[in-house]
Amino acid sequence: MARHLERIGDFLRGLKGRQRLLVAFAAGLVSALGFEPFRLFPCLLLATAALVLLLDGAASEPRRWRAFAWCGFAFGFGQFVMGLHWIVYPFLVDPSVHAWQIPFVALLFPGGLALFIAAATAAAAPFWRAGASRLFVFTTAYAIGEWLRGHVLTGFPWNLAAYAWGALPGVMQAAALVGSYALTLLTILLGATLAELFRTRPDWRLPAAMGLVFLALWAWGEIRLSAPLANVPGVTVRLVQPDIPQAEKYKRQFILRNWRRLLVLSTAPAKPQPTLIVWPEAAPPFLLTAVPKALDDIALLTGNGRVLMTGAVRREDGEELRYYNSFYIFGRGGELLATYDKFHLVPFGEYLPFEATLGALGLEKLTGIAGSFTPGDGPHTYDVPGLPPVGPLICYEILFPGEVVEPGKRPGVLVNVTDDSWFGPWAGPRQHLLVARMRAIEEGVPVLRSANTGISAAIDSYGRIKAALALGKTGYIDASLPAPIASTPYSRLQGWWFWLFAVASGVVAWLFSRGKCALGARGK
Repeated sequence: MARHLERIGDFLRGLKGRQRLLVAFAAGLVSALGFEPFRLFPCLLLATAALVLLLDGAASEPRRWRAFAWCGFAFGFGQFVMGLHWIVYPFLVDPSVHAWQIPFVALLFPGGLALFIAAATAAAAPFWRAGASRLFVFTTAYAIGEWLRGHVLTGFPWNLAAYAWGALPGVMQAAALVGSYALTLLTILLGATLAELFRTRPDWRLPAAMGLVFLALWAWGEIRLSAPLANVPGVTVRLVQPDIPQAEKYKRQFILRNWRRLLVLSTAPAKPQPTLIVWPEAAPPFLLTAVPKALDDIALLTGNGRVLMTGAVRREDGEELRYYNSFYIFGRGGELLATYDKFHLVPFGEYLPFEATLGALGLEKLTGIAGSFTPGDGPHTYDVPGLPPVGPLICYEILFPGEVVEPGKRPGVLVNVTDDSWFGPWAGPRQHLLVARMRAIEEGVPVLRSANTGISAAIDSYGRIKAALALGKTGYIDASLPAPIASTPYSRLQGWWFWLFAVASGVVAWLFSRGKCALGARGK
């Protein structure tokens, strides 16, 4: 076995030029199998080790930083091409207008994200030394690159390495301690240490140490999951999933049908009757507050004291016409209790960056209103009679660790309305659902998720799915509302955990490079 691993290591270190880039790209493709819907986390770990070995070979190049950058770019490009292949689906909703953009999006979007990994590996190049030091240099640079990917230009923290643990809920619980970014760093380090096994004299010490760390996290997580969790008394939730194809949502001949479907699903008999009804993002197929008949229907729907929460497009008239992707909370008799505006908008979907320039080139955003949506002013928590404090999140907003809760006003439930028909019929919605589960774990708060085409789900404060309705199904879920738990260590310190880990990893790299740690290189 050791001999086979040595040969693999020699092969990867010995690659040069285009062969190295091709194998790095292939390793990136394999790494994406660690995420939903495949959930093969060993693929991500082994692919990360392969990238370290490829960089070992590139370390002898005259312009090391350039070789490192290209190797990191090829790896990242493979990972994002595979993991985010669903990104072409939004451009097929109205192919006559947007299909011509698909080749550009399919290449430029993953290519742009891969630049963060390229920058990380290039930054690691000057500090690359034989031995264990390079593993921590690599981990520190890569993890900071992932943090930057989640923040630069509004950020896109999709398929962070932490999300490869979707198949092991016990390990996922570590997000309650340190959050997804710090768990990403630990996951990268675990994969990187596996490179030590592909040597003439394999060194098991670091891989074994990291294995014990994750074994301890898994055991702690399983114990945590065994604890009983109560429901909020007197609250029954109905999550409505109308399953309306995006291409039919706003067509005149389907508008009445779409509206009636929402009402029929909401009023279907049940025992007990739901006290809270949640509709998906932009569920009404028109400007809701501009249609009195629709408001009358909502008044009847909420006439017995029920609460309705729904996503809806909102228009604000004035000197300048503004549109918002909003979330309405209706109380007894249709009283509008609160209006929340989405603050984290989707580039090219809800607004067009550099609108004047890109618009002149013929680019348009995917939503069919003139101009861009106007962003709201950040996450908010609302007090609603008969319910715990509510934190609305619209679609994409749930992606961002540490940015889903209003500072100083912790909600008792996060309500995530979304329209995942934009994300295609397979991988995209499943990846999005896993993100919602991670936010529940991090914050210790349940998540109610109503998705137009699925996957709608009631998620408890440990990230467990208590009830769900699959993709492509028309219907609803009636479920109890899981109770929140005490604030988690992550929710109290949030991003500080990541930077604490990143600094610690950098310090360990320095100690190894100075020979002040016992674990070092012992041959090739």
